[in-house]
Amino acid sequence: MKLITVAGPPSSGKTSVILRLADILRERGKTIGVVKFDCLTSFDRDRYTEYGIPVQVGFAGKFCPDHFFISNVEDAVRWGTEQGFDILITESAGLCNRCSPHIRGVLAICVIDNLSGVHTPRKIGPMLKFADIVVVTKGDIVSQAEREVFMFNIRQVNSSAKIVFINGITGQGAFMLGKHAESAPDTASLRGCKLRFTTPSSVCSYCTGETRIGEEYQMGMLRKMEFP
Repeated sequence: MKLITVAGPPSSGKTSVILRLADILRERGKTIGVVKFDCLTSFDRDRYTEYGIPVQVGFAGKFCPDHFFISNVEDAVRWGTEQGFDILITESAGLCNRCSPHIRGVLAICVIDNLSGVHTPRKIGPMLKFADIVVVTKGDIVSQAEREVFMFNIRQVNSSAKIVFINGITGQGAFMLGKHAESAPDTASLRGCKLRFTTPSSVCSYCTGETRIGEEYQMGMLRKMEFP
């Protein structure tokens, strides 16, 4: 089974890209499953179900979504293998732009929105920097000049990634993404595999449920700003 991690900022069009990719792969006789990792709520289960794609959805709740992903992705691969999928896709939103769900030896896709601003690629961090493929959505709505500047900023962050523009409504551009997906390496298990980037190291009182503000309530690993 091939495993693909898809990540990107909220509302960047990840689900639409996956559905357009599914069109291409199913035309080629591939069976696909999706595991959706989110924080509090998601309506994507209905979209995948209506599309006939088996899906599992998990919510991190009060836990760090990136730690939640890492703690469950091995079980997700086991589920995909038991279901007999040819390709399993994990979808997760990079909420803080500090983290990345990408795994060494696993095809990594970052989805970003061309309408989010030309400087957005420089703000996203390891989710984009360590991606194998950067998918740009909504490029049909902006000018050619804006697309060029956007691509330049992507290259400044990740010079080796392949950049693919996809229309999430019509599916234009998904054919090339499908070729990359089919050439992804096989993944039998993730045991012993490593993330491409570390998760946050901070474990502080606010991580464990503290809500009060003040130095007397701040414990654990903290980083303070210096003010004149």
